[in-house]
Amino acid sequence: MKSPKVPPQRMCCGCRRHLDKARLIRIVKTPSGEVVLDRSGKLSGRGAYFCGDPDCLKKLKKSRRLDASIGAKVPDEIYERLESNADAVT
Repeated sequence: MKSPKVPPQRMCCGCRRHLDKARLIRIVKTPSGEVVLDRSGKLSGRGAYFCGDPDCLKKLKKSRRLDASIGAKVPDEIYERLESNADAVT
């Protein structure tokens, strides 16, 4: 008898909670060095995840954990887009 398939889990950079990958927003530093939001979850490059919680976003901005996770400075434009998309995710 096969066991039920478990969805992949990823950790949010802000709150450090492990959640289903499908519930998280992925931020990627592409091989060319550009930082973008990855809706598909399949872009190549170094990725980090965000849960969509507005309080978590405040932590991310203040601590700059996202910068450390992907190894590049995340532009303010990305934080603004995350802020506008945060309510849609949660």
